[in-house]
Amino acid sequence: MTASVSRILKLILIGLLVHLGIATAAPRPEVVASGLQNPWSVAFLPDGRFLVTEKAGRMRIVSADGKAGAPLAGLPEIAAGGQGGLLDVQLDSDFARNRTLYFCYSEPESGGSGNGTALARARLSEDGSRLEGVGVIFSQRPKVASRNHFGCRIVEARDGTLFLTLGDRFSRKEDAQKLDNHLGKVVRIAKDGKAPPDNPFVGRAGALPEIWSYGHRNGQGATLSPDGRLWMHEHGPQGGDEINVPQPGRNYGWPVITYGENYGGGRIGEGITRREGMEQPLHYWVPSIAPSGMAFLTSDRYGPAWKGNLFVGSLKFGYLDRIELKDGKVVAEHKLLEDGRARIRDVRQGPDGLIYVLTDESDGKLIRLRPD
Repeated sequence: MTASVSRILKLILIGLLVHLGIATAAPRPEVVASGLQNPWSVAFLPDGRFLVTEKAGRMRIVSADGKAGAPLAGLPEIAAGGQGGLLDVQLDSDFARNRTLYFCYSEPESGGSGNGTALARARLSEDGSRLEGVGVIFSQRPKVASRNHFGCRIVEARDGTLFLTLGDRFSRKEDAQKLDNHLGKVVRIAKDGKAPPDNPFVGRAGALPEIWSYGHRNGQGATLSPDGRLWMHEHGPQGGDEINVPQPGRNYGWPVITYGENYGGGRIGEGITRREGMEQPLHYWVPSIAPSGMAFLTSDRYGPAWKGNLFVGSLKFGYLDRIELKDGKVVAEHKLLEDGRARIRDVRQGPDGLIYVLTDESDGKLIRLRPD
């Protein structure tokens, strides 16, 4: 058999397997835009353009043909540095009508040296040049003098409430177990910033009413699953990155239980991985992949084998992790975009049903995965 005939037969076989949903051809990465400085998040405007945040404190509109516009005016003061800066952005579910968006960032302490994660609401001007009516609807308490662990992923639930992931600020990890602060928590608020009356700790003495779940470390990925539940992942220390499905009022264990260890080695706390009353992760990684960005694929654009898969970016190893699930459990992982070795910061499914990623570099890129 000649090499050309063998190749043709191989392609026919691959095509048949793809059609049957047994295999899926690897998608082709296509650079939509480049020249972005450490982009952190992307949202999809109704007219086909992209709204992108840059960690240094800029928000830009990128045209459909990849041209980045000037930074939008109207952003508040941002404590950019270390892991802090302008981070996630999320369009309101009714953006086409009200032009409202939400963004989170590291907010400097007024008159002090601390900072913390804040969630702001604003309106994009009709000409797309500035943010109007900017107002902070949530501010993490307490402010901490730290450049680390801001968390800062925003998810709008189906009931219109907003989830926000909040880091433990690194130096205050023990506070993740206390309910009188916002460190190491997932919070849930209404769009006016108030705590919904059905939040789990409303009315409990000594507990902040915005808290949804606690015992988290630093969540930089969150999304709704196809059935409407909140999923998130969080950075472990040295090992022990986790995927969790936060339930109201539940304790996810950090820093009492963890599958990681201290940087440079050595146990954290008691060095245990389980304790009664603390939730086990749905999945964990050892060694750490430094996860960021998270999205479920709900479209058919890549064939049936990929539909329903979870996608997570790796900052440490520079790949996109395609995660197969069965009955709510991880059954297989597949590394995509390994050749690029670029830190993947954000992962989204676009309105066209395709997967988009942002690379966290000084020459950051917005990449679209084309079905091959």
